[in-house]
Amino acid sequence: MNKPLVILGSARSDGDTRRLVSQVLTNVPHQLIDLQQWPVAPYNYPQEYPAQDTFLALADLLLHHPVVVFATPVYWYSMSGSMKDFFDRLTELTEPPHKQLGRGLRGKHVFLLAVGSDQELPEGFEVPFRRTAEYFNMTFEATLYQSLKQPFPSEAARLFAQSISRLCQ
Repeated sequence: MNKPLVILGSARSDGDTRRLVSQVLTNVPHQLIDLQQWPVAPYNYPQEYPAQDTFLALADLLLHHPVVVFATPVYWYSMSGSMKDFFDRLTELTEPPHKQLGRGLRGKHVFLLAVGSDQELPEGFEVPFRRTAEYFNMTFEATLYQSLKQPFPSEAARLFAQSISRLCQ
């Protein structure tokens, strides 16, 4: 597929983060995965998960998209809990039997959309996204932050969407 995969990690499926995704990607065809609808259990060392866990299906979806957009609200200066569970589970893609899945992420492009109440994105917020992309040999491209205390960043959003579209052609 040549369209981006958006992974939405928010406690509210129809909240500010979803609105930001809709506003920014209004003219960019994309597939949206709402982690509220795709349960990902917290990581555990024995890798024993409930039957309804969808992590491996999500990891497989990542392989079929050139661009991944992580969309999360800022909760206590960090990503949401559901997004953190997803990132913790990426550990499974670094070891057998799923290491090949992890290797398949090489060359993907990663973007970050975040929404919060602070004027600016908290210091260090991007680090897990950038470092994870680096670890899996993906390219971290850009972040767009929407402060709920500021007007919508129209020009930045246009450029952000344009970058995503360019990489999906």
